[in-house]
Amino acid sequence: MTGGAGPAAAGQAHAGPGPVVEVSDVVKRYRLRGVGGRTVRALDGVSLTVGRQRTYGLVGESGSGKTTLGRVLLRLEDPDSGQITFDGQDWLAQRGERLRQARKEIQAIFQDPLGSLDPRRTAGYAIGEALAAHGLARDKAARDRQAAELLGMVGLPAEVARRHPAELSGGQRQRVTIARAIAVRPKFVICDEPTSALDVSVQAQIINLLSDLQESLGVSYLFISHSLAAVRHIADRVGVMYLGKIVEEAPASRLFSAPQHPYTSALLAAAPVPDPSAAPARKDGTRHLGGEIPSAAVLPSGCRFRLRCPRAQAVCAQQEPLLSEVSAGHAVACHFPGPSLERWRSGDHFRRHRTGRFRRLHARYRIAVAPGAGQLHR
Repeated sequence: MTGGAGPAAAGQAHAGPGPVVEVSDVVKRYRLRGVGGRTVRALDGVSLTVGRQRTYGLVGESGSGKTTLGRVLLRLEDPDSGQITFDGQDWLAQRGERLRQARKEIQAIFQDPLGSLDPRRTAGYAIGEALAAHGLARDKAARDRQAAELLGMVGLPAEVARRHPAELSGGQRQRVTIARAIAVRPKFVICDEPTSALDVSVQAQIINLLSDLQESLGVSYLFISHSLAAVRHIADRVGVMYLGKIVEEAPASRLFSAPQHPYTSALLAAAPVPDPSAAPARKDGTRHLGGEIPSAAVLPSGCRFRLRCPRAQAVCAQQEPLLSEVSAGHAVACHFPGPSLERWRSGDHFRRHRTGRFRRLHARYRIAVAPGAGQLHR
């Protein structure tokens, strides 16, 4: 690298106080044409924090706003409101040359490596182009040398630099895009479904590679994925998105062992297992979700999940639940959070919500609790 610094030295430079990324109440809307001027609320008050050398996993169904958040963080699109702080600086205030120079600190790994690589250019050219754009290599010889070093870091031989994307396997192409992303020594990498287009065995290799690079380079990740198994393996903290909002957020171990939101429980119940016959029977009453995620242009009143929720009550249609802590570091946006549907039905947990939370909501918001409220809809 320029000045004699290799990629492996980047981790020391990334150490510092405070989180690397802070997102606060970010809103992004899109106006639809030809449908009466409806507005799609792709992001509606999203807040999260990514620590240094940590991985924040973001999960949810298609259409929940995960990729939109990634695009906003990359400044491919600007939010309508909210605040984003990157490395202690106002990320949204960066303009012109300052923004161009700062972009090398945030890189991306996309879902389709074939679509993110120029089919007419070699793998070595793709990596060298990133180095040249940010002045990290003096000439072609330096770019070629550093490209070979970066390919070695992602487990590819130097000869891959002379190949075109069509000559590589899916796993090899994704390794090339990872090498390109880390070439400019970023502090933060947005991984948008980086394993979904790969075979299962290759997915595990890519996840392990990302973990190894995080340890050696000190980089932080926002890991967007549908694969709960991948998120569980790599993430330190997980956020669950539904229709533009985070509905549950917790350390990964706690969220996977004791989910509090019914949507999170349903996602975990729907996750495939290698041998279904050997999987333990689900005695917690968790159900697979029915129907499709509603349109973000026509949101339900109150709780956005209530139309698919087995715990829905009258209050859910009248008051949108706020994201609030149920324990240290574990926040849930639900009027009736609980570890499982069966335990919620069992009595104590249910009665506590019925007699306590319903009365508090009634007193605070003057909500008329319907007769029979507190009884589960079957």
